Amino acid sequence: MAAHYLDFERPIADLESKIEELSRLSETAGPGAFESEIQALRDRAQQLRKEAYAGLDAWQKTMVARHPERPHLKDYIAGLIDEFVELRGDRKFADDQAIVGGLGRFRGVPVVVMGHEKGHDTTTRLKHNFGMARPEGYRKAVRLMDMAERFNLPVITFVDTAGAYPGLGAEERGQAEAIARSTERGLVLGTPMVATIVGEGGSGGAIALAGANKVLILEHSIYSVISPEGAASILWRDGARAKDAAANMKITAQDLIQLKIVDRIVEEPAGGAHSDPAAAIEAVGDAVEDELKALMKLSPAELKKQRAARFYAIGREGLQ
Repeated sequence: MAAHYLDFERPIADLESKIEELSRLSETAGPGAFESEIQALRDRAQQLRKEAYAGLDAWQKTMVARHPERPHLKDYIAGLIDEFVELRGDRKFADDQAIVGGLGRFRGVPVVVMGHEKGHDTTTRLKHNFGMARPEGYRKAVRLMDMAERFNLPVITFVDTAGAYPGLGAEERGQAEAIARSTERGLVLGTPMVATIVGEGGSGGAIALAGANKVLILEHSIYSVISPEGAASILWRDGARAKDAAANMKITAQDLIQLKIVDRIVEEPAGGAHSDPAAAIEAVGDAVEDELKALMKLSPAELKKQRAARFYAIGREGLQ
């Protein structure tokens, strides 16, 4: 599969195309024929990648957060969760595959894990509805959190959605109520909960899985009440001004940590999580493990008190 390059990555794409061309030539010219030239180009490409990702603006970060090769929920489950057993259905209507969850072991600790799954190709994107959950997805999340509290299991969530599905059927089945119930369930959970924004954190569809004791975010992820395109359409009646909206909405990890909306930024490999998925997944695992170890020392009452204090402080603390 051809690599997917964003607009600001075009110089890198050109260099990597030259590397590929020289590599093919070296196969016919003999081993090591262009080794020094290829290595020089690789070093230059890596340097360009570091420079490009060191100075991303909010709109460029939005594009990175949506990158199709960025690790998704199932990649995090495969890399971090042993003995994963998926649990399906909301016991009311259906099984929504936009939210996937179940039981497993996170570095030896039994946990409930769930999150949004976007899919990686046409078939899986349709299966998972591009990560946009319907009411039954959020009701499944509530069911899993109920089970976590019953068996005293920590909850780990991975958030990656443009928002909840806005279709007629979803509205008829109580989309807003389902999102509210899922958000509420996280906020009053009596076991530790750690959420990580691994791509897009869009609107109520995101916070329904992020009412956690600790909310982490990857370096180039975004978290917002509405997409930049949606905000531009409302404010200026012009979706093409999404870049302006992104710049003013304070949606990047760096903005959010200052506003105390998130608790910790997880650094990504140079070139973003999609450039080295294994390293990104490992970094997320290390951060979640750190937070979970501290939270597991707290009683249910202390966990609820800490979580309440965390969310009450938003808007009252942060930038003064």
